Amino acid sequence: MPWKGEKNPYFIWLSEIILQQTRVEQGLEYYLKFIKEFPTVSHLADASEDKVMRLWQGLGYYSRARNLHASAKIVQHEHVGIFPNNYEDILKLKGIGKYTAAAISSFGFNLPHAVVDGNVIRVLSRVFGIKIAYDTAKGIEEFNALAHDLLDCKNPGVYNQAIMDFGAIICMPTNPNCMQCVMHKDCEANQQNIVKELPVKNKRITLKKRYFIFKLWIKKEKICIEKREEKDIWRNLYQFPLEEIGEKKFNSYDEKEFTQKLTHQKIHAKFIYEEGANTAISAQSWVDIKCLNNFGFPKIICTFIESNNLKIDRHV
Repeated sequence: MPWKGEKNPYFIWLSEIILQQTRVEQGLEYYLKFIKEFPTVSHLADASEDKVMRLWQGLGYYSRARNLHASAKIVQHEHVGIFPNNYEDILKLKGIGKYTAAAISSFGFNLPHAVVDGNVIRVLSRVFGIKIAYDTAKGIEEFNALAHDLLDCKNPGVYNQAIMDFGAIICMPTNPNCMQCVMHKDCEANQQNIVKELPVKNKRITLKKRYFIFKLWIKKEKICIEKREEKDIWRNLYQFPLEEIGEKKFNSYDEKEFTQKLTHQKIHAKFIYEEGANTAISAQSWVDIKCLNNFGFPKIICTFIESNNLKIDRHV
């Protein structure tokens, strides 16, 4: 991966934010697009929010993009465009937690801060037989303390990358390669035959179901869109005029259903061509259908557009 061995803190930060909640195969494409479009943190800071959100489109968890952009502006204005070189100042940036701050500190500046991600937690829980849930306050404290005790303070970047890679390649979530593991004889989980049971997770996510009706108002090859500005999912992305309704009413519509699963929600959506567009709609809300790719939309709307169900031969 291009970020392996990277010393540029801006590129490290970018890769870490992109790879949060994202598979490497998917994140790689976005990483390459971002460093090409915004080669420095100043380029990112000077970009419009719409441009940043459009480039992020399809990656999900859009608060990451908003925080990325906001933090770039902080670096630009408060640190004269130079990425901060210490853990404390890095941690102050929006959207950066202890894990990301430790990653940037150790990889970019070789500072002694242990990176504690899912791979590291899995390795530590199995090797030391830790049965406490890692997503509890006590678990977080224990794993962080152990990770810092084990850290090679002379080579923190190399050590952090090594244990993360070890978890990704050998001590995998499923089907770990225990027989080729150099620690299999000393691994508590292996000795107790509880490898598959570790690490322990306490919280279970309950998905909230929401039902959206997107209204397609079209006139003279222009379509009405609006920007989501409320504090909700997809903030600062664009959408077609929306009505959120109950499940029973939603099921009364015969149109094709589209779904999108988020961390705590599952979105069910249908797209309705509707006669008689609202006369109160401002002129700025109407855009050329052929220019929809200039706007950042949620994945569920992108899927609808790309499915060729959006036809421009119908006018209201």
